[in-house]
Amino acid sequence: MRRRLLADAVDGSSQWARYLADIERMLILDPVPDYEARPERSIGAIARARGISPAEAALDHMLSEEGRGVLYLPFLNYADYNLDACHQMLTHRDTVSGLSDGGAHVGTICDASFPTSMLTHWTRDRSRGPKLSLAEAVALQTSKTAAAVGLTDRGLIRPGLRADMNIIDHAGLVLHGPEVAYDLPAGGRRLLQRAEGYRHSFVGGVETYRDGQATGMLPGRLIRSPQIAAGPVAVAAYT
Repeated sequence: MRRRLLADAVDGSSQWARYLADIERMLILDPVPDYEARPERSIGAIARARGISPAEAALDHMLSEEGRGVLYLPFLNYADYNLDACHQMLTHRDTVSGLSDGGAHVGTICDASFPTSMLTHWTRDRSRGPKLSLAEAVALQTSKTAAAVGLTDRGLIRPGLRADMNIIDHAGLVLHGPEVAYDLPAGGRRLLQRAEGYRHSFVGGVETYRDGQATGMLPGRLIRSPQIAAGPVAVAAYT
């Protein structure tokens, strides 16, 4: 089976095939991911160090962790093998932080990890360039985003506003690597990334999660910004 997998020819004409052929930017993703790995963690570098082909090095890693090894291929904003470009964008005054495909690509990406990686990598763990202060990272994901989309009743801890809050053990916060689950209808696939360190989550003052476990409370509802809904385009979101 191993010989057959390694001998399989790949149609290199597609855009994705060309991305996958970039062995110098295809990186090992550890169980606790480092999204700013150094070039020596690339499949190309590992293959040269071990005297094997890149395909063998990639397959060996994918077979690790009982067949759950993950490869990381940053195809944007990683030309210099670092996230300096991302830091420049994150600190730009016009940047709105956050991303959600609303389930459109759950089998190929996991946007849900973004808030945690902001708090772990960008405020605590980064060693290859400047960090963000914890206050900056929190504001980017709360008050600044709320103000940008016109949700004026949240984003700050202030009397009279909604009590949407997370109580977080910042020092103990851990983002785990992606894992595949087949729990959608008809066995559909999605990527999950679990995190540890979120002690309490509140929506409108109601605790919805405690130490990563759902409390069973579901106070969220469909919301529309009154400032935006009156205009030509309505913006809706779930909370």
